[in-house]
Amino acid sequence: MRKHSVLAWSMVVALGGFLFGFDTAVISGAEKSIQQFWGLSVFEHGLTISIALIGTVIGSLLGSKPSDRFGRKNTLYFVALAYLLSSIGTALADNWYVFLVFRFLGGLGVGTSSVTAPIYISEVSPADRRGRLVGLFQFNVVLGILISYLSNYLIGQGGETSWRWMLGVQAFPSLLFIILIRFIPESPRWLILKKGNIARALEILRVINPLNCDQELAAIRQSNLTTPNSKSASLFSGQYKAPVILAVLFAFFNQVSGINAIIYYAPRIFEMAGLGAHSSLLSTVGIGLINFIFTLVAINVIDKVGRRLLMLIGSIGLIASLFLVGITFYSGQFSGFAIPMYVMVFIAFFAFSQGAVIWVFISEIFPNEVRAKGQTLGSSTHWIMAALIAFSFPYLAEKLGGATTFFFFATMMVLQLLFVWRMMPETKGRSLESIGDNLIMH
Repeated sequence: MRKHSVLAWSMVVALGGFLFGFDTAVISGAEKSIQQFWGLSVFEHGLTISIALIGTVIGSLLGSKPSDRFGRKNTLYFVALAYLLSSIGTALADNWYVFLVFRFLGGLGVGTSSVTAPIYISEVSPADRRGRLVGLFQFNVVLGILISYLSNYLIGQGGETSWRWMLGVQAFPSLLFIILIRFIPESPRWLILKKGNIARALEILRVINPLNCDQELAAIRQSNLTTPNSKSASLFSGQYKAPVILAVLFAFFNQVSGINAIIYYAPRIFEMAGLGAHSSLLSTVGIGLINFIFTLVAINVIDKVGRRLLMLIGSIGLIASLFLVGITFYSGQFSGFAIPMYVMVFIAFFAFSQGAVIWVFISEIFPNEVRAKGQTLGSSTHWIMAALIAFSFPYLAEKLGGATTFFFFATMMVLQLLFVWRMMPETKGRSLESIGDNLIMH
């Protein structure tokens, strides 16, 4: 019963990840129709695509406030409502400004979700299955991206207003998310640290960990006693230096791998490599599938082999595949599908390492009293870097060429390998309290 309860709660919250992936990628199928419908200039079109990303950055920066104040569960209600209103509002928008407001609201939902959902799952998961359960969030993000591509393809056959259905169809999973959140409990760690509700927290801990619930309760209360000012604990007071550095560097390396540039601009990259438009789109679908498959593999082994080994294997694969793309661009010898093949290998290694590990690792390394603030720091670093890379990639690719751009990404992955080897601790199978205490002490 315990096993299934925690899995069910995690799957409900991971639905926020599905909506996150769907909302992020769905615009790719609608953007040309939207530009034509309102006769948008190049600047207006760029703003239409990026407004959700701006909302995501703001949502991730502010995510810890509602999560700490109102609770993880109530914050997830806001996320679900933001997705629902965004999908209905963009589908029915009768002018461009209204459309922008609702796309921005969807972005706020994505940003807040990337902070709150991994925290919630990490706080209700037993230590021996935490990697897999938090990994469900990333798995659902990737599934959401894949389903949005498929949905866009199917709905796209329906004429010139089909873009409204592409965006509106998200209302159905959003409504399901709102209904299902009612059936999950609040995080026991939030109940203890922010509300002092020991009795309710112990009930939930009995479901999560019936054999050791009293010891776990004692460990959580002890962590609260060591930081009695936990409500006002500053993330940047020197004692949290180690987890802060780890979270920022981890999120930084996630994006300087070039992952978002490749996902957003895959057809453009493949056309630079000499493929026709049709082959480029076909290759893009391949990226979605490989991302999905290798994320699934990773979340099934993350609790067995650990976070660190996945990152070491992934870093080596990323270095090799990015250098191969760069060398192929440099040589100018595009032999058919060489670059798409190397990019697919890159996606496989990324999904197997950084993609699966980031939300798990950042949700684990901060002590209870600053976990929401720490997740906010990691998530906002990730999204700010994502915005910078996405905006600068077309310019860099044009000015520097494909070879230099991919050599830059490969060099960054060499630095990531050094970071993982020298600095990254293993968090597999340890309680959140022991991880937090260990990182504060060292």
